[in-house]
Amino acid sequence: MKTPITFYSEGHKLSGDLYVPDTMPKGERRAGIVLCHGYTGVKDLYLPDNARVLNEAGYVVLTFDYKGWGESEGTRSRLAPMSRVADAQAAMTFLGLQAGVDEERLGIYGTSYGGATVVWTAAIDPRVKCVVSCVGVGHGERWMRSVRRPDEWVDLKARAKADREARVLTGKSEYVAREEVLLPDRQSAALAAAARKNNPNAVGTLPLEYIDETLQFHPEWVVDRIAPRPLLLITTDDDRLVPPEESQALYAKAGEPKKLVTLKGWGHYEVYAGRAFDEVMAETTAWFKTHLPARA
Repeated sequence: MKTPITFYSEGHKLSGDLYVPDTMPKGERRAGIVLCHGYTGVKDLYLPDNARVLNEAGYVVLTFDYKGWGESEGTRSRLAPMSRVADAQAAMTFLGLQAGVDEERLGIYGTSYGGATVVWTAAIDPRVKCVVSCVGVGHGERWMRSVRRPDEWVDLKARAKADREARVLTGKSEYVAREEVLLPDRQSAALAAAARKNNPNAVGTLPLEYIDETLQFHPEWVVDRIAPRPLLLITTDDDRLVPPEESQALYAKAGEPKKLVTLKGWGHYEVYAGRAFDEVMAETTAWFKTHLPARA
């Protein structure tokens, strides 16, 4: 059962959905899982499918839009990594307050940029008892550099510097098409455009200040703080948007218990549908069932 909800993060009202298993007996308390979407995603894009599978596995699930995204309050389309971490923490607090949720048994799942968000959130918040990061970013600067030619990298840093100086003098950042900053590969561009086509909340622009903030956001610096809580990292061998080296670097720096799964033959956006999605969720539910059972 899906119920629209709202909660606050840093004074802004965020929009979300609470998913409760249809067969859950009244008065029972289950483990809860917060889902975090990526880059320019929104809660109604992809995540309802993840919530459905986790509901079927017995979990209470919360999805939400970060500040400035979807129907949530805040500066429109601003993608601030640490602000997103604060939103994820607020989402956990709200989920823990629900009558059907055991606040001592909370997990978190994130995909793409959300995969970076959940790693950082878990590293600083001991309430997170189990983590799954799917096709996530480990080091913002390395990632943005890895998907560009040398001259494109120089141009990006020049645009970031110009925007940084303009922000100091005017208080405003230039908004550009998301593709100018992300540089999606051909496969990702086509799949993302198809998925976003009929979603009115899908955002097509974002401020250039995102560059500065991502160049300073490196979850691999803190991933070791998650242990001894369990961490599952899922990547694909044909991800040309967030290369598998990002998950591999996170895995190398993480403590036990940890697991790295590399799916074969899939690209970045393919993990959201079809057989690749099934593989992702099979690994995800198995990890949660092992380390954070739905029922105590």
